[in-house]
Amino acid sequence: MADIIWITTAALAIGYGFGSIPFGLLLTRLGGLGDIRTLGSGNIGATNVLRTGNKTIALLTLLLDMAKGAGPVLLAIHFSPDATLPYAVLGVGAGAVIGHVFPIWLRFKGGKGVATLFGVVAGLCWPGALLALATWLLSAIAFRMSSAAALVALVATPTYVWWFYDKMTAGVVLALAILVIARHRENISRLIQGNEPRIEFSKKDAAE
Repeated sequence: MADIIWITTAALAIGYGFGSIPFGLLLTRLGGLGDIRTLGSGNIGATNVLRTGNKTIALLTLLLDMAKGAGPVLLAIHFSPDATLPYAVLGVGAGAVIGHVFPIWLRFKGGKGVATLFGVVAGLCWPGALLALATWLLSAIAFRMSSAAALVALVATPTYVWWFYDKMTAGVVLALAILVIARHRENISRLIQGNEPRIEFSKKDAAE
């Protein structure tokens, strides 16, 4: 039991360290775009970075935010002893998402965690991640709103993990999904009010 507690605690700390790296803030500053926290929603995630107009930096932010979820999970799978593997994997995964949402370097004001949680799921079971991505894409096409698509995918993802992995992991992913959904409270409020920004698929959409 002591080994499990120690491994889980260490895994949480390591995952938090990875997750707390504010790639969106670092990349926008390096790209000469200023402090992303003063633009748009003030969020450090890829969606807000995209509002700067720099698609390359937004894509890099998305990929790196996913990588800081998938990377620690894959390292834990590779290096952890079999007896403590589930606790190490779930610990680093949870730590990565918590670190992104509450980074100590930014006074615990981080991103919403969608990309990082998706990265964790990708590291755990890629079929579940593919289904989560498909759910997001179909929802984005249907609703034309990134936040609505993310919320639908977040609700569905724990079920995919349950199908392709196990119940304990699905339970942890569910808890993390609830945290990420809670971070979307402002988006949820705008969705209810009917004034959430839409995705622009074409020039016609932008004009509308």
